[in-house]
Amino acid sequence: MHTGLFVKKNITQLQHEAEGSNNQLKRHLTATNLVMLGVGAVIGAGIFVLTGTAAAIHAGPAISIAFILSAFGCLLAGLCYAEFASMIPISGSAYTYGYATMGEFVAWIIGWDLILEYLFGASAVAVGWSGYVVSFLADFGIHLPSTLCDSPFKYGPDGWYTTGAIINFPAVFIIAITTTLLVIGIKESAKFNNIIVLIKVIVILLFIGFGISYINTENWQPFIPENTGTWGEFGWSGILAGAAVVFFAYVGFDAVSTTSQEAINPKRDMPKGILGTLLICTILYIAVGLVLTGIVNYKELNVAAPIAVAIDNAGQGLFWLRPVIKVGAIAGLSSVVLVLLLGQSRIFYTMAKDGLLWENLSKTHPRYKTPHITTIIIGILAGIMSGLFPIELLGHMVSIGTLLAFIIVCVGIIILRKREPDAPRAFKTPWVPFVPILGAICCLALMASLPIDAWIRLIGWMAIGMVIYFLYGRRHSHARKMMNKNK
Repeated sequence: MHTGLFVKKNITQLQHEAEGSNNQLKRHLTATNLVMLGVGAVIGAGIFVLTGTAAAIHAGPAISIAFILSAFGCLLAGLCYAEFASMIPISGSAYTYGYATMGEFVAWIIGWDLILEYLFGASAVAVGWSGYVVSFLADFGIHLPSTLCDSPFKYGPDGWYTTGAIINFPAVFIIAITTTLLVIGIKESAKFNNIIVLIKVIVILLFIGFGISYINTENWQPFIPENTGTWGEFGWSGILAGAAVVFFAYVGFDAVSTTSQEAINPKRDMPKGILGTLLICTILYIAVGLVLTGIVNYKELNVAAPIAVAIDNAGQGLFWLRPVIKVGAIAGLSSVVLVLLLGQSRIFYTMAKDGLLWENLSKTHPRYKTPHITTIIIGILAGIMSGLFPIELLGHMVSIGTLLAFIIVCVGIIILRKREPDAPRAFKTPWVPFVPILGAICCLALMASLPIDAWIRLIGWMAIGMVIYFLYGRRHSHARKMMNKNK
């Protein structure tokens, strides 16, 4: 089909782009930096905010099983990501992989989908950050006015309504700070992220270590609460729904692959970064889920700061940990915002380099060598969204966007193995096609567990993307121009 819709980039061409003089991004990131970036993105809103919500509404104490299900789907997709990342060491993540396997139109769909994933993700986490900051300041007698700390718009069973708030100012503030840091440079951003990741992992280990002795096993009875008669409310359907919600937490390992072009040795280190992130984070998530639902009855966890509630419930013995947890959460959520904005700007940059978005978006700062224009635009959009909308709405959008990207990556591995079986692969996904097929099925099952509203918004977002592609991207595509030139 020679309409240009399915024109592909071959692997050799992509590798040349990454290694040649066209690479305007600096290679600073080691395998350790990549794992830290991944952990920085994954250990955040999922563990500090959504764990409690998913337990209270969907899975009960079985939230740990939901994390295992999510992690299994992620592992299957992660193995496919690792093969792509070792073969195609260029920024753009699943967008670039889609371009190499299924052509430009599918690549555009993934790229536009990833914009949804990262933009809404950073905004959602900024809202969670705001909640912990407000709570932390209140412990010291500093009470910020609710009109400046809440989302003006909320969404309930009866549709949209206003809360009377003006803007969620702390959420906008953290977006502004991290955007500035990302403009200054990837090396500086990675150093800042490494420090924060160490702080939050230590805090989580403190909660697990000291919280174990306060577990009341009666809170785990029944471990899988009986289904209410409604799909997704407890029982095994609740575990599935909980897994779909907390899938939002695992978006971080996808963010690792967006930085391939800034890794020192991407062929060796990208698989380590992706799979290392997944292993560390899954262990921490399962442990926190068990301790949290062991200290507090799951019915009490539908709050913005569930870990803080667990510490309060433990009594005076753990009260000293309360400010420490909040500092860890504030630090932790800061690094998630940083990594998600980083991933988003790199995808914008790569799409613009391909001619699918406006050329100015592919410019790098003459001094800092970062895609500063895309970073600033993303920062402004994320600031507006985090200032106006609640975390639940933003979180569902991230999960459905991430799952769609993972499905396309899994399918892409099967296509690439058939089309280019002899291409050099520093890392090979095991048991192809079994692993990618199972990965796609798992992700599709989790997508099906999300509310219908999330699907409607996804379709609306994709419709906007189609308009931009056919009015601008298709006409300015470099790959399509090259194809026409070679005819």
